[in-house]
Amino acid sequence: MGNSIAVGTKIRPETGTWDPIWEKVFRNKKWGKYPPEHIVRFIAQSFYGSKERSQVRLLEVGCGPGANVWFMVREGFTVSGIDGSSTAIQQAQQRLAGEGLSADLRVGDLARLPWPDAVFDGAVENVSLYCNPLAAVERALDEVHRVLRPGAPFLSSFFSNRTWGYGQGDRIEQDGYTNIPEGPLSGSGFCLFLSRDRVDVIFHRFQLLAVERITRTLDNEQHLIEQLVVTCRKPDS
Repeated sequence: MGNSIAVGTKIRPETGTWDPIWEKVFRNKKWGKYPPEHIVRFIAQSFYGSKERSQVRLLEVGCGPGANVWFMVREGFTVSGIDGSSTAIQQAQQRLAGEGLSADLRVGDLARLPWPDAVFDGAVENVSLYCNPLAAVERALDEVHRVLRPGAPFLSSFFSNRTWGYGQGDRIEQDGYTNIPEGPLSGSGFCLFLSRDRVDVIFHRFQLLAVERITRTLDNEQHLIEQLVVTCRKPDS
């Protein structure tokens, strides 16, 4: 998590996909130590059959402090990751180094990935792109498409428009809000919530394989948190 072009309540596309609020979040909040189940399942189903895992190149977009990178590296894959937060990348590097592990980690813009065309065998992003307005999400997805090899799978996850916080705060664009006053997304800048009917449009360059929902509740079932998990692939041609 943690890359957006929302600065305060004002969208500034010229600044790239990054909101400095995430430096504060990563410095002050400890979270993201272990990968979520849907990431583990995706990697297992897509790549555990590989004869030589070290030859499989995987990318995480918006890697944060590195829980998913850590998992993929421990499983023997060659892993790259990128995040807008230098604090998050430093945390990820320190965690890997503490276990004698390594990955290619970069501080950078998700809409300008620093890798050549068609070099990755798969990619993941877990609720990181949601911090961007739609135009930036589309640019980032174009970049993911560019760096994936033909046929390579990609998993992406967004908070749905049924999630606590949707419709609150300042509306910036369709399904996009900032200054959300309550819930787990408050204090984290801009949030783009995803509805199921927009998945096909946003992921139009990819072949959709599955769209699933992961839900949980908070405060004795008073509030719903829901993710739309999109599994897709870059077409062969």
